[in-house]
Amino acid sequence: MRKLLPFLATALLLSCASPVMKHEMQRSQPAQKSSRKNNPTTAAPTKIARANRDAPVTKTDIAVSPSSSSGSGSSANTLSPAAANDQALRAQESEKAGRFLEALKDDLALSISAPTPAQQESYRIKSLDLLETRLNEDELKQVASSSDYGFLRGHALFQLGQISLDHRDTDQARKYFSSVVSYLPGTDLAFRSQETLSQLESMKFVESKTIGVVLPLSGRNSSVGQKALRGIELGLGLNEPATNFKLAVMDSEGNPDNARRNVERLVKEDNVMAIIGSLLSRTGPAVAAKADELGVPTLAMSQKSGLTEIGPTVFRNAVTSEMQVRELVRAAMDEMGMRRFAILFPNDAYGVEFANFFWDEVLARGGSITAAQSYNPKENDFRAVAQRLVGTWYVEGREAEFKSLAKDFKADTNKKKSIRQEKSPDDILPPIVDFDAVFIPDSAKMMGQLSAFLSYVGLRNVKLLGTNLWNTPGLAKRAGLFGDHLVFVDSVSMDSDEARSSRFVKDYQQLFKEPPSLIELQAYDSALILRQLISQGAGTREELTRRLTDLKKFPGALGPLSMSSQREIRRPLMTFMTNANGSVSPTRRN
Repeated sequence: MRKLLPFLATALLLSCASPVMKHEMQRSQPAQKSSRKNNPTTAAPTKIARANRDAPVTKTDIAVSPSSSSGSGSSANTLSPAAANDQALRAQESEKAGRFLEALKDDLALSISAPTPAQQESYRIKSLDLLETRLNEDELKQVASSSDYGFLRGHALFQLGQISLDHRDTDQARKYFSSVVSYLPGTDLAFRSQETLSQLESMKFVESKTIGVVLPLSGRNSSVGQKALRGIELGLGLNEPATNFKLAVMDSEGNPDNARRNVERLVKEDNVMAIIGSLLSRTGPAVAAKADELGVPTLAMSQKSGLTEIGPTVFRNAVTSEMQVRELVRAAMDEMGMRRFAILFPNDAYGVEFANFFWDEVLARGGSITAAQSYNPKENDFRAVAQRLVGTWYVEGREAEFKSLAKDFKADTNKKKSIRQEKSPDDILPPIVDFDAVFIPDSAKMMGQLSAFLSYVGLRNVKLLGTNLWNTPGLAKRAGLFGDHLVFVDSVSMDSDEARSSRFVKDYQQLFKEPPSLIELQAYDSALILRQLISQGAGTREELTRRLTDLKKFPGALGPLSMSSQREIRRPLMTFMTNANGSVSPTRRN
């Protein structure tokens, strides 16, 4: 999956380009794909605003393929090519290992014998860097077991402890970290080891009926956090007098560092069985990574891409960007006959991620992207953004057409000033509309603002496509002239007969005197799943993780839920459209 470059990069490209530069990107042949996890240096594409339409809009992928080393080695003629290559590689690695260990001894000796303290410290740092970045597990064990390596033995033991944690071997990790404390008492490394030992000790104690929650309960996202908390409370049955479940609640304040510390407190102080939360893209990875490190299963509700790849204890109950885009593009192309699309996206993590997924899905289905434009979500005036999208901003790119039309307005084009100064193109140049729909991955409120500017530049009779953020009351009114041209995807309509008749909706309305939204629904289902699995005998975190992994056809509030192989809870998706009267209705269930 490719990324879009940040807004500033786009601005820089535009500032360096000629005024007639189009907004297309030349798409190179795809570079050799490599996992983002293994290739963090993979670069990202962007889209440049259009001026005219002489060539198709394309997307650039700038990728750095993983470097690979090559070597040669001799082998006996009796070996097969594969075996010979294997033997050569082993010999090469062995030779490298020997060189690294010898270099480590040399640097260690110089850290003692170098003529000045500054030089000694330099060699000490160099030896630590070599140990931490070059040695494999077997080499670290050699260092840890030999007195020839002096103080480096303690650092080798610490690295081995970290490796054991990665392998989920907590017993061996305890031994290594305890050895560090004994071998290097009073040092920073000993302090870090003792902290890890404390965390490992706290992992032994579990209150199986206590569920932790990390949500943004203050700050600008507090309303969403409070909604989720209501759903969780209802799902755990905390409104029932006979319940024996408890909730330990932490406020992340939308801050990743706070979220990470909250997870530690929930595990150390409250001994929680599992954690629900991670609503925001900013805090989701922090909660998931820390909880996975401590062996605590989490049910995230964030749409952040790749969240479940963090570790085997990370699960998600959310309608992700991939799910939504896949269904939206399918419905637009297969059911509505659309082939050409424009993308108008905010330059933030949410917008960029959705824009990339949408672009790729359209191309994969044989469609085309004819226009793409980013905008600053903090701005209020989107006239220039809309003009760029329809080709009326860079007037020089349509100079001949402009001059021809300007004659009707008696424009003087011989004066020594720019065409834009002579006559406003808003009154002369017609918009170029070579797309069937515009995808806007942003809130319903922002869509309403953008739609007004799209109307201003003359855009008519095209669909606006959106995400489940649009599943809000009064959607059509916000869209103005596009009120009956809206399409979006979500898991369910909370206004459907199925939803209104469900026990969850009835209980929620009775308790809180208002109807629930999808946030409350997902939070409710997450808590209900944990409640049922624990009540049915999942008494340890390990057992709960296994049962979450195997979850099939769980009776959720509005339908069966199952866990995918990527540890994503799957639920049916629906495509919704606005009608002439402004109402919203589903097309069909996927």
